[in-house]
Amino acid sequence: MTKSALQIARAAYQPKLPKALKGGVKVVEGEPTQSVADQEEIKKLFPNTYGMPLLKFEPGEAKEYAPMNVGVILSGGQAPGGHNVISGLFDGIKKMNPANKLYGFILGPGGLVDHKYMELTADIIDEYRNTGGFDIIGSGRTKLEKEDQFEKGYEILKELGIKALVIIGGDDSNTNACVLAEYYAAKNYGIQVIGCPKTIDGDLKNEMIETSFGFDTACKTYSEMIGNIERDCNSSRKYWHFIKLMGRSASHIALECALQTQPSICLVSEEVEAKGMSLDDIVTYIANAVVARAAEGNNFGTVLIPEGLIEFIPAMKKLIAELNDFLAIHSDEYAAIEPNKQREYIINNLSKENADVYASLPEGVARQLTLDRDPHGNVQVSLIETEKLLSEMVGKKLAAWKAEGKYTGKFSAQHHFFGYEGRCAAPSNFDADYCYSLGYTAAVLMANGKTGYMSSVRNLTAPAEEWIAGGVPITMMMNMERRHGEMKPVIQKALVKLDGAPFKAFAAARETWAKETSFVYPGPIQYFGPTEVCDQTTKTLQLEHQK
Repeated sequence: MTKSALQIARAAYQPKLPKALKGGVKVVEGEPTQSVADQEEIKKLFPNTYGMPLLKFEPGEAKEYAPMNVGVILSGGQAPGGHNVISGLFDGIKKMNPANKLYGFILGPGGLVDHKYMELTADIIDEYRNTGGFDIIGSGRTKLEKEDQFEKGYEILKELGIKALVIIGGDDSNTNACVLAEYYAAKNYGIQVIGCPKTIDGDLKNEMIETSFGFDTACKTYSEMIGNIERDCNSSRKYWHFIKLMGRSASHIALECALQTQPSICLVSEEVEAKGMSLDDIVTYIANAVVARAAEGNNFGTVLIPEGLIEFIPAMKKLIAELNDFLAIHSDEYAAIEPNKQREYIINNLSKENADVYASLPEGVARQLTLDRDPHGNVQVSLIETEKLLSEMVGKKLAAWKAEGKYTGKFSAQHHFFGYEGRCAAPSNFDADYCYSLGYTAAVLMANGKTGYMSSVRNLTAPAEEWIAGGVPITMMMNMERRHGEMKPVIQKALVKLDGAPFKAFAAARETWAKETSFVYPGPIQYFGPTEVCDQTTKTLQLEHQK
């Protein structure tokens, strides 16, 4: 395998660890915990893993640990730093007992069920330290939720002598980890399950999980590209760039990138929903900014759009729900109609309110809402090109205003979607350190017989030496939500808080950014050089930790 100069240099980087993980470790138990909501239901579903205490690690005396084999799974979408979680886990278990072995299950949870695995030895691990991606063992989206899957998993775990399993994933994957931990505990199988918090979307967080890994690197990667576009935009001064960013359920990425790059406009889905904004309200908001900048002679700007925006617009949410229900029953009838009459057919069969919203959409988007369904018969919202939808509608509104003499500028749009570009980037120093610490923490949790915990490393705006490592019971983060028509226990997603410090800082500055050209150009991620450049955390974390 040919390596780049950066890969060779990064292989030598030794991630920093919290003080408590550098020698012998003492586990300090805190208060018993309860779930964030629906306490009675969650307690009933998780009798063996509910109410466990918070754990904190402190420097202690070195101990001898009996040998144990460990399994690891990468689950769900990729996030920068996954390889360092595995490196930290490997180094942690080897330090506790050199006889310990680490097995990786291939292509996600499906590898556990299908008995596909490989032993991860020192020479393999060394090839992947401080690199991006999940390619060491691959990832997958198989959900672990059925008893026969748990039993199939147990067969191979028993065969390999694996006493503990680490699942590296987002909220759904860690929910599965919690269900698996409970099942194995109830059966007395002697298998521990530990979770690690991963997602670039940033929506797996709470007071014990300050950020999910990968968010830092992904946002820095996107912000570099946004900064490059802003500089191009400010150089040619003739385009409005509409940039869609990953983050279907929450707008943390868009907000963080806005704080780093100061675009002309950034939409935040949670605010759109809270204010009950219509699609036309959003279009008018952007168009007004275009007009104000044009009056200053600036016919250019940048607009950041979260991927899931459409689902947060109340009127669109209602329209999509009615369309899903209607087409589930009448799909054959709809398919038999001539394409040029399908739009009219839909408009005639929807309620007046939803028909008006549907009629207002550009034809391409309207067709997409009725054609592309997922296996459950629902609209595939992530395929909607929101950036093109908004720029097209802004263009139409500006043309109408021009005819009325309200606007005299020029409007020309460019479109971008930054998604996969950020998921496998080489981890920033922060993510390299944080992930290594999460993996090492998981090793300590397992060595101390814990199960149903998520690896937790806090105090993240301090130097790594001062980070606080420990464990948080996964049940503590759970609530009940409706999934596929029935109530299920799931980890509560963390959306952008409109009363939180990051959003408030953005809201205080956005009028200035909309009027003046306030662009910031962060440049590429830096790995070597002054600590204030190389080890900085996200603006989100900095603002949340301000005392």
